[in-house]
Amino acid sequence: MSGHSKWAQIKHKKEVTDKKRGQLFSKLLKAIRAAARTEPNPDFNPRLRTAIETAKAANVPMDNIRRAIEGAADKSMEEIMVEGYGPGGAAILVSAVTDNRNRTIAELRKILSDHEGKIAEPGSVLWAFQQNKDNSWAPKFPNEIDPSSKEKVAALADALGEHDDVIDVFTNTV
Repeated sequence: MSGHSKWAQIKHKKEVTDKKRGQLFSKLLKAIRAAARTEPNPDFNPRLRTAIETAKAANVPMDNIRRAIEGAADKSMEEIMVEGYGPGGAAILVSAVTDNRNRTIAELRKILSDHEGKIAEPGSVLWAFQQNKDNSWAPKFPNEIDPSSKEKVAALADALGEHDDVIDVFTNTV
């Protein structure tokens, strides 16, 4: 009768969902910490207000949100924008919040190179995007690439999104 324990099956499923939920909470709270660095009052900081609304939509407890806002002054979290090119010449913007800029850039460079991409010089990709009101980025000039490259870009975006420091990944592919 080994392998028939209902609790063991539940435990394994719960472990996977809890891990994903924890990673999502961590990313959202880092975004709140970065936004609260300039102004901790969401009434005067629209970026913080948006980050809090996103966290509430993901069911992050208010205690955790409050602690992240209070902890913004304590930690030296830095928001960085990494620019790169992916398969098929796709332009990629990666928004990240980190406590160690050099470590994060090195890790993102490794992920990009593993997926046929490379980091670009600052400003060489940013011109192809425009910032929306909600602080997301949209391509000014959408790039249509072949289906195999599109799959590779999607795999690269997923790999970048799994990194703990990455908040968002934007591409100019259609």
